[in-house]
Amino acid sequence: MPRFSAGVKTSAGSTTLPLISLYASASVGGKIREIGLFNTTATAVDVKLTRLTTAGTQGTGLTEAEHDPDGAGASCTAFTTHSSTPPTAGDDLGYRASLGAAIGAGVIWTFGDTGLRIPVGTANGIGVLIENGTGQALQAYIAWDE
Repeated sequence: MPRFSAGVKTSAGSTTLPLISLYASASVGGKIREIGLFNTTATAVDVKLTRLTTAGTQGTGLTEAEHDPDGAGASCTAFTTHSSTPPTAGDDLGYRASLGAAIGAGVIWTFGDTGLRIPVGTANGIGVLIENGTGQALQAYIAWDE
């Protein structure tokens, strides 16, 4: 399976607007292998991972980097912070982290040998939300296989 990644310094996000997200295409799903989130301020922030079942108003599309330079381009699409209309949050995936009140405090979530599957369909995604409180900008990345 080809591997891809995308990263960004996000906007603030919220409890309903994902900081970063990855959506499947109409014909290809994905398997997330790793997500990294790092604080950019000296204020603590709580984040969580959830399935998304609609697109909402997605943020700017990110550049999907191919890990194999001779491989085909990505079919899944990564986005920075969603704006205005939130997507519909599906299953809460149980992954949560409190990023400490220090620049660079962070977490890296890994998803084992089978990955975290995103089913085929343009409304199917995974996103990182603020769990509670005020959102803030983070450095974030997602790595996935297709």
